[in-house]
Amino acid sequence: MASYKFNKQDSLSFLKDSKIAVIVAYFYKDIGDNLLSSALDTIDRYGVDSDNVNIFYVPGAFEIPLMAKKLAQQTTNGSNVYDGIITLGAVIQGETPHFDYVCNECSRGVADVSNNYEIPVAFGVLTTNNMEQTLNRSGGNKGNKGEEAAMAMIEMLYLIDKADTQIF
Repeated sequence: MASYKFNKQDSLSFLKDSKIAVIVAYFYKDIGDNLLSSALDTIDRYGVDSDNVNIFYVPGAFEIPLMAKKLAQQTTNGSNVYDGIITLGAVIQGETPHFDYVCNECSRGVADVSNNYEIPVAFGVLTTNNMEQTLNRSGGNKGNKGEEAAMAMIEMLYLIDKADTQIF
């Protein structure tokens, strides 16, 4: 029986030729910058060449799925231009249902892109009740979801590669 699980210590260079897109919603610029910094540190740690990383800034979280779809559609010589996409941003609960609509459409849209194009699209968009929770999850005492989103994409790239190359 074969078992596949990403090993963080033994897999530090398998991404050296990977092309990664990062989409950052800049509605909360400081939060986006914190998430981006952590995500870039993470993919650098796993051997991604910075020349193979493109960063796209969108106005807000609602615009992330369209940008992700546009990037996932790009091909060259029959292959996807990007091996993986990381989405980053924040939506903070306000006084109206706007929060629910933006969160639902952003998360659904990101999942749709990943499923439709078979490219790992990591969801690093914070959906929080207040600014304190947001700060705690973008480098505060709850860690940094930019790193977690980057790791989710990295692990999925590894597992997809294993799934594509299974031999029985």
